[in-house]
Amino acid sequence: MFHSERAPDFKTVLLASGLVLTLAMGVRHGLGFWLQPISQAHGWTRETFSLAIALQNLMWGVFGPFAGMAADRYGTARVIVIGALLYMGGLLWMALVDQPMLFAVGSGVLIGAALSCTAFGAISGIVGRSAPPEKRSLAFGISSAAGSFGQFVMMPVEQQLISVTGWQQAFYWLSALVVAVMVPMAFRLREPKLAHSGKQEQSIWEATREAFAYRPFQFLIAGYFVCGFQVVFIGAHLPSYLKDKGLMDPNIAVAALALIGLFNIFGSYYAGKLGGFLPKRYLLSTIYFSRTVAISLFLLAPLSSWSVYIFSAAMGLLWLSTVPLTNGIIAGIFGLKHLSMLSGFVFLSHQIGSFLGVWLGGYLFTREGSYNTVWMITIGLGLFATVMNLPVNEKAIRRVANRIVLCF
Repeated sequence: MFHSERAPDFKTVLLASGLVLTLAMGVRHGLGFWLQPISQAHGWTRETFSLAIALQNLMWGVFGPFAGMAADRYGTARVIVIGALLYMGGLLWMALVDQPMLFAVGSGVLIGAALSCTAFGAISGIVGRSAPPEKRSLAFGISSAAGSFGQFVMMPVEQQLISVTGWQQAFYWLSALVVAVMVPMAFRLREPKLAHSGKQEQSIWEATREAFAYRPFQFLIAGYFVCGFQVVFIGAHLPSYLKDKGLMDPNIAVAALALIGLFNIFGSYYAGKLGGFLPKRYLLSTIYFSRTVAISLFLLAPLSSWSVYIFSAAMGLLWLSTVPLTNGIIAGIFGLKHLSMLSGFVFLSHQIGSFLGVWLGGYLFTREGSYNTVWMITIGLGLFATVMNLPVNEKAIRRVANRIVLCF
């Protein structure tokens, strides 16, 4: 049922995986709209809902390598169906559970696991396999742009659902939408069963050991940690930062997040396109350095609504533009057989950074009364990631009897 006679064509893969990514990332980005109504309905502090979101980020990363292994071995279609059911379960859990710790842990695990099955890591393998080598980087860029489009288009949809139907009914509608869209799209991504060649093939353990022993892979992991720290800290704490600095109009923060999502679409697409003919490592270093410059100028310039909008547009161009380039380097070095799994390992580093970014922002603000220290950490990490990506060797590993010939 989860395999077909022939591989899906390139356009079908881009369309079906794009719709899955649009919904997976879009629903996830809009969950913050439920913070106040859920907290008020249950009489909770905001800490409970914030813990649930933080756990979702962390569990997304923890489950990522395993979802990738399953997608590489058993097929992307099967993994997406499982992810859709988990997503539905997580949204229903958030609608029905009123015990604080059960709410945080249950929704964190369910939706985190669902995202690991329906977002970038698990889907990268089939995108890479279906794309011609010369279009592979562009294909990753289109996939990232689909996730960015979801962030842009689903936020007003979710806000309207809450306003029209109430926060609990909105969860019911979203859970139905997730299954109704993702499951049919999963069946458009069915592939033939993997044919085993006569020669000995690299096992999961051998691929994992090879990757973690390879210096460029270590550099990518370090850079992706920084990416996660920066984007989630900014996404979670920018509205509060603006309010603390006197920009009390909530529409400014909403517009800022929407601009990030809008410009993210173009940044992801063109990063993938440029990665097709320019060294990806230099593009990654440029992205991290540009983030550092944008953050520094934002903090130094007089704060106004227009400075916020310019900063948001600039950060949007740089937001997920790291995804197609990082996945493209992994595919180029290690090949496609274990691409989803290896992308999952790198993304785990991203999500550890995400967890620390959102948590450290709140922790240091509570202790110091400002975000100044976290902003400085964010700038320092940007410079660190700039340097880490420069020496990445993008050439494919040459193997003889499962031993690496070209390492550095």
